[in-house]
Amino acid sequence: METAGQKYLRSLIAEGEHQQLDFKFEINDARKIARTLSAFSNTHGGRLLIGVKDNGRIRGVQSDEEYYMAESAATLYCKPEVHFETRNHQIDGLSVLEIYIPQLANKPVYALDHDKRWLAYIRVADENILANIIQLEVWKEEHKELGKLLEFTRSEEFLLRYLEKANGATLTKIQRDTGFRRKELVPLLTKLVRFDVVEMQFREGANLFLLRESPGE
Repeated sequence: METAGQKYLRSLIAEGEHQQLDFKFEINDARKIARTLSAFSNTHGGRLLIGVKDNGRIRGVQSDEEYYMAESAATLYCKPEVHFETRNHQIDGLSVLEIYIPQLANKPVYALDHDKRWLAYIRVADENILANIIQLEVWKEEHKELGKLLEFTRSEEFLLRYLEKANGATLTKIQRDTGFRRKELVPLLTKLVRFDVVEMQFREGANLFLLRESPGE
C-alpha cells in the first residue's frame, strides 16, 4: 500500500510539465538549473522534480550531488540568491528530489549564463523564456504608485490604434511599422502594460503585444 507521500508524488507526475512544474532526469549543469529557478521565481513559483524524465518515468537520483548542484545554482548563479525548500521521496525503490521555489515579491531574479551575462527568465507553459525589455521595465516600476489613467496622449492613442489592427506584434515590428524610436516606445508600452490596457503574450517563439480584451468581450 502506498503512503500519502507516494500518492502525492504520483499525482504531481500525472499533471505533466506545466507552468509550475518541471521534470529533470538529473542536474548536470548548475547554470541551466539557475534559469529554471529564475523563471519560477519571476512567475508564480513552482516545483522541480529531480529524478523524473520528461515523459514522467521515474528514474531516481543516485546521490546528494543533485541537491548540492541545485544549491550551487541558487547561490552562485542566481542574483539575488534563490531560497528553496526540498523534500525527498522514496518510491518504487528509487529516490526523487522535490524542490519548491516560491514566487519572489521583488522581481526579477537573474541567472548567470555561460557567456557571463545576468539574464532574467519567466515561465510560460513548460518553457523558461527570456524576459523582454518591457517586462524588465514593468518589474522596475512595480512598486511605484500607478496613479490614474485619465486620458491617452496622442502617441498612446496612435499606438493603441496600431495594436488594435495588428492583433499582436513584436516590439521590433511595432517600432518598424509605427516609426517610434526604441527609447520612446519602451516607456509607452511599459505604461500601457502597467495599466492593463496592453498585454504581453509569448506565442510561436515570439513576445507579442496586443490590446487586452475588456470584460465581456
